[in-house]
Amino acid sequence: MSVSGLPFDDFRNLIANLPGPDSRALVDARERDSHLTKPPGALGRLEEIAFWLAAWSGRKPAVNRPLVAIFAGNHGVTRQRITPFPSEVTKQMVANFSNGGAAINQICAAYDLGLKVFDLALDYPTGDITEEAALSERDCAATMAFGMESIAGGTDLLCIGEMGIGNTTIAAAIHLALYGGEAEDWVGPGTGSEGELLERKIAAVKKAVAFHKDHLNDPLEILRRLGGREIAAMAGAILAARMEKIPVIIDGYVATAAASILKAANPSALDHCLIGHVSAEPGHMRSIERLGKTPLLALGMRLGEGTGAALAAGIVKAAAACHTGMATFESAGVSGKA
Repeated sequence: MSVSGLPFDDFRNLIANLPGPDSRALVDARERDSHLTKPPGALGRLEEIAFWLAAWSGRKPAVNRPLVAIFAGNHGVTRQRITPFPSEVTKQMVANFSNGGAAINQICAAYDLGLKVFDLALDYPTGDITEEAALSERDCAATMAFGMESIAGGTDLLCIGEMGIGNTTIAAAIHLALYGGEAEDWVGPGTGSEGELLERKIAAVKKAVAFHKDHLNDPLEILRRLGGREIAAMAGAILAARMEKIPVIIDGYVATAAASILKAANPSALDHCLIGHVSAEPGHMRSIERLGKTPLLALGMRLGEGTGAALAAGIVKAAAACHTGMATFESAGVSGKA
């Protein structure tokens, strides 16, 4: 990546020098697993998740303070009439989160997860990406820094999600810029865009990527030109979690777009992340495959709000509980292999 002398330089340096896993914690977790009262590998992916927790937290697998962080932003591209819902719905849904009335509130209550919601200047939509950059470099970097602060107060498992009318259009544009193909490969219905709305959505993605085509060789430039405040904040949150040894669960299509920016900048940037679920948005599985990940769940969801990541957190909590709570053959008085 090129060095500009502008605010992105700090993030370029950070992304290029990310800490790796804790090999000692991983060895200890594997050693304990070999003595638990089960055949080796009998818990399948739950065992892999426990090892992942150990490696990226640097301690015994545990989830005691899980957090769902929802980032909300509005987008100028909605002026292209690409969604059936007005931008005002973003702010209304943020209020709904605060009042406990959304799906994510119920999932967090069911799985005992903390929830924080971040309003990212909802009264000031980003630029319309079909005719200008979404954000200046300074504003984008500041929003990434804001996202990094989302883990303040402490957590040991971060689930990232979003809310923003028009942001599946943004996600599609980012994926097209990163991976190529056709706009139709990446554009889906989102909140229910069909017929002429869907045609306008596809046209907007094509126009945006064509408009910015001379500036798409740098992942952070893709982020600021085609992204949004919630995308930038999620990218910042993922980076902060890496620095603070906090494993991350990524939610749906829009959250994966933020993750894809980091992966493009550093192939190891998402090693501390799991993909919570594959959504019903058509481009999501394509994106997950590019990241080399396997989602934990496939429930046909496409709500956003961090709902898929939150549901996956229940599985991660169970993996940690099995690893730490199960007896060993010796402690349980159970005979091992003959």
